[in-house]
Amino acid sequence: MSNKVAIFRKEHFNAAHRLNNPLWDEATNKAVFGKCNNPHYHGHNYELIVKVIGVPDPQTGYVMDVKKLSDIIQKDVLEKFDHKNLNEDCKEFASLNPTAENIAIVIHDILKSKIDASLDLQIRLYETERNFVEYPIN
Repeated sequence: MSNKVAIFRKEHFNAAHRLNNPLWDEATNKAVFGKCNNPHYHGHNYELIVKVIGVPDPQTGYVMDVKKLSDIIQKDVLEKFDHKNLNEDCKEFASLNPTAENIAIVIHDILKSKIDASLDLQIRLYETERNFVEYPIN
């Protein structure tokens, strides 16, 4: 039996986006995405919960230093996405529809490359108080 433990870091960022498929006509985009297809964009106050799972280090007792995790999230996620128009300002979404699902996958991939490969990572992203996604699902 392993002694795996999950640590969590909660962060917040604000961003605007528009859900739109450029291969579809305006009517189809409006029918599928509704208000989220507003050509002038709309914004969210995102809540981000990063979960890191692993066995505590015998020397430190940490799965991962939460301060280091916070610094990585700040530098590699929040500085990229906070107070940005995801469609217009972020290369990650130049050809990727910035749905909550896709934002969570992008954040996961960014952070996974910055933490120890032996650790498991899960992202929970709240787009609203009642709408949220998790990636990956276990």
